Amino acid sequence: MASPVKPKETKEEKEKKPIKEEEYESLVRIASYDIPGTKNIYTGLTRIKGVGWAISNAACLALNLPKNKKISELSKDEINKIEEFLKDPQIQDFLKNRCSDLKTGKTSHEIGSSLDIKKDFDIRRLKKIRSYKGIRHTAGLPVRGQQTRAHFRKSGKAVGVIKKKVGKKA
Repeated sequence: MASPVKPKETKEEKEKKPIKEEEYESLVRIASYDIPGTKNIYTGLTRIKGVGWAISNAACLALNLPKNKKISELSKDEINKIEEFLKDPQIQDFLKNRCSDLKTGKTSHEIGSSLDIKKDFDIRRLKKIRSYKGIRHTAGLPVRGQQTRAHFRKSGKAVGVIKKKVGKKA
């Protein structure tokens, strides 16, 4: 026997249906980054710039949060605790990303836009003092000793065979 064919739903009928939990994905804002609510805490924190797996693990252990708990299940208080931890993590110095800053001499951990700003100032300083790394940055070449023969090219810098324009002989 042939199975009955269901008529297609109209746009109005789709709008009238209640939204199921599975179809709805929440976003949680932690340290000015939107993190999908379906992610675990351990995985979701790595979406924040400057937070890797080691810092995410340290945050979970220091704040006694289960790693497999979903981001959407966090309370406001837990989110505030995570943000406070990320601003000034009480972890070993070798895990931090700013070891002995040139201006302050202190070791700190930067996240988000402050990390971008500090990195940009470091590159500007290297360019200004005309160090080897600064010159490489200026020229758009690899800085950390990679070969230049292939694989260093960044997007937007297409280098290849240039064909000569074929013109008619007069």
